[in-house]
Amino acid sequence: ALNRYRKRQLALRAKLQKKRTKSAKRRLKERSRREARHVKNTNHIIAKTIVTEAERTSAGISLEELKGIRQRVRLRKPQRVALHSWSFAQLGDFIVYKAKRAGVPLVFVDPAYTSRTCAECGHVDKRSRVDQGLFICRGCGVVAHADRNASHNIATRGESVWNAGRESRVPATP
Repeated sequence: ALNRYRKRQLALRAKLQKKRTKSAKRRLKERSRREARHVKNTNHIIAKTIVTEAERTSAGISLEELKGIRQRVRLRKPQRVALHSWSFAQLGDFIVYKAKRAGVPLVFVDPAYTSRTCAECGHVDKRSRVDQGLFICRGCGVVAHADRNASHNIATRGESVWNAGRESRVPATP
């Protein structure tokens, strides 16, 4: 829904930018602020949903560390617009503060190869990601939705990061 909203705003912005009048520039500023408020509200809603679900199920949250993604990723122009207008840092910040407030454990994991690794056998191959939505493992042949497979990998990494940072509960030997 947010992408549709942004697409509509993009068209309206282009229309106003073509006019190049003082009132059009004023309207553009107004639209910019309105879009920012809409995105911020949507991010709050998404973050709240994620944190309340984690709190309800007594689970933790694993997020990818996406710093520098805009410099790393190479995409076509329409995809670039979607990526560069996505405020993932803001969403991440909202999730962090809401999780902290609710007492939900949260860890950041390395996103490298999460979409190329099989969640079942751990086989890593670029060709396993057949297309945007389909993952077929070249190692074990498992077929899964690509995003679901990547989310399982992120969850597994999050669990290992969490366990690595946790204190040992083994009693000390006398």
